[in-house]
Amino acid sequence: MNNSPTLQLQKAAEADFPSQFGHFRIYGFEGRYDDGRFEEAVVLRMGALEGPPPLVRIHSQCLTGDVFHSLRCDCRAQLEIALEEIAAEGRGLLIYEHKEGRGIGLINKLRAYELQDAGADTVEANERLGFEPDLRDYELPGAILRYFGLQSVRLLSNNPEKVGAVERAGIEVAERVPCLADVLDSREAYLRTKKEKMGHLLEGF
Repeated sequence: MNNSPTLQLQKAAEADFPSQFGHFRIYGFEGRYDDGRFEEAVVLRMGALEGPPPLVRIHSQCLTGDVFHSLRCDCRAQLEIALEEIAAEGRGLLIYEHKEGRGIGLINKLRAYELQDAGADTVEANERLGFEPDLRDYELPGAILRYFGLQSVRLLSNNPEKVGAVERAGIEVAERVPCLADVLDSREAYLRTKKEKMGHLLEGF
């Protein structure tokens, strides 16, 4: 018997969205679970999604990286890589989840930074705060992919868990496309932890 909470997805808004990366449509989605949880996500779509599997990026919000250009992580670099590659092909989808700090929230992420400054890695810091290394479940992105009628995608990700989540949502991952940021001194330990402790596929690192 499946006791998983049921998700109801609703498109809340849609608008024209010109950007420095190209011309998109922007969507706002709301997800309501029957256990009371509520999630939001923003989607950027470029071009027609019909035909060959389009490029898709599922990106978790990172205020420190995406907005403030933090070099502790590779989040902004991955976001820009994804937008550039989607724009180069002229079609694709970027799903932007509100899952700061792999789901622990902004203030807890800053607490994790403090622990990392004292010597913990990113996994150890989350665990010392009482969290799993990664709290994301990707159910909402899966529902969004189904909303757009996608049956097969080329997923821009280094995270095998995202590949598994998309496939569990009933969508074929025809190809996993690496999304590799430059290895800087400021984020080398962070990337090494993602590879060695979280199984991220960081080729050449």
